[in-house]
Amino acid sequence: MTAPMIELVDVSREYGSPPTRALDGVNLRVERGELVAIVGPSGSGKSTLLNLIGTLDRASAGQTRVAGYSVEKLSDRQLSALRAHSIGFVFQQFQLSEGVSARDNVAAGLLYTGKPARERRAVATEALERVGLGHRLLHRPAQMSGGERQRVAIARAMVRNPDLLLADEPTGSLDSRSGEIVVEILRELHASGTTVVVITHDRELAQRLPRRVGIRDGRIESDERDTVLAVSA
Repeated sequence: MTAPMIELVDVSREYGSPPTRALDGVNLRVERGELVAIVGPSGSGKSTLLNLIGTLDRASAGQTRVAGYSVEKLSDRQLSALRAHSIGFVFQQFQLSEGVSARDNVAAGLLYTGKPARERRAVATEALERVGLGHRLLHRPAQMSGGERQRVAIARAMVRNPDLLLADEPTGSLDSRSGEIVVEILRELHASGTTVVVITHDRELAQRLPRRVGIRDGRIESDERDTVLAVSA
């Protein structure tokens, strides 16, 4: 049996002294190829959950497995390699380098692959064309709309063909039309086989995805999936 993409067992995360518990006994399993929304209000623990799933942080207790690897057993160097090869990130604030072109922002996602600069730019061009920005290759972020910048961020995340894509509030800073384009791109990535996890406070966005995991006060409070009913002829 293939291991799930994400498996959290009784995971808790505490910060500070006296400790504040951001996550409290979370159990979550996401199979490979799923499209999932993790939805909750500000302070619910969803950002902490994102950091644990993305191996940017470690749990205080419990077991965390990502892409078949036990996070607790990996060194910081091994975790960096796991992120570099298996996990893509898309953030609400884009996190693009302002002084370089869209193409070079995307090519930066390949810096640690050992590919020469010409090949990195060729792959970046393909990724930008895939998200509908083939005509904006040489534009810098300041010359682009919010929706275009988010698409550049998605292209950068997907340029390495990650097994897992984590999108943190991917439509939070966008108008409705731009947000619709971003959601469609995420759906296309899911259709191509990528496991996509969207972290959001937007319940309307979450309802459009096939699985919704609700989180509040550091605990999973709901886990809903769409069901497809077979219709006999």
